[in-house]
Amino acid sequence: MDNETKLKIEERIVEMLKTVYDPEIPVNVYDLGLIYRIDLQDDGALTLDMTLTAPNCPAADFIMEDIRQKVESVEGVTSAQVNLVFEPEWDKDMMTEEAKLELGFL
Repeated sequence: MDNETKLKIEERIVEMLKTVYDPEIPVNVYDLGLIYRIDLQDDGALTLDMTLTAPNCPAADFIMEDIRQKVESVEGVTSAQVNLVFEPEWDKDMMTEEAKLELGFL
């Protein structure tokens, strides 16, 4: 897989991540800054590192499964592994400007 193809797939992965929401927050997981790493291998294997706004988030399993299903549906992704990490700890400074505006932090 060449770099151009890889970049296009990664863009589609980000677009897909922007359709996943934490049920308690009206902002998508990407703009919330919950996605720490998107690692797409040349064979299409994808590894995502993500965190949650709170370690005891009741929707964690739902969000992770939603992400896994959606990114696996992206053409060019052959498999997806979603890792839940808590380092570094998430804080509101990781959100995009749009997310901060939406939630009233700006």
